[in-house]
Amino acid sequence: MKMSYFEDTDTLYIEFKEDSVVETKDLDENTLLDLDASGNIVAITVEHASRRTDVSQLTLSGIAA
Repeated sequence: MKMSYFEDTDTLYIEFKEDSVVETKDLDENTLLDLDASGNIVAITVEHASRRTDVSQLTLSGIAA
């Protein structure tokens, strides 16, 4: 899993797995959901991220497998 924040576009990109995206769904006007061929979530894109969350306080907890 990778999280990237692009300050120049105020975009937060959360990638759950490296796979080909075959479909992108709009969850709302500022949130996109990328799906693979089986309908599994590949990534989520959050536009205007700093207005929707405190990007300066993003943390990731967990154990890498």
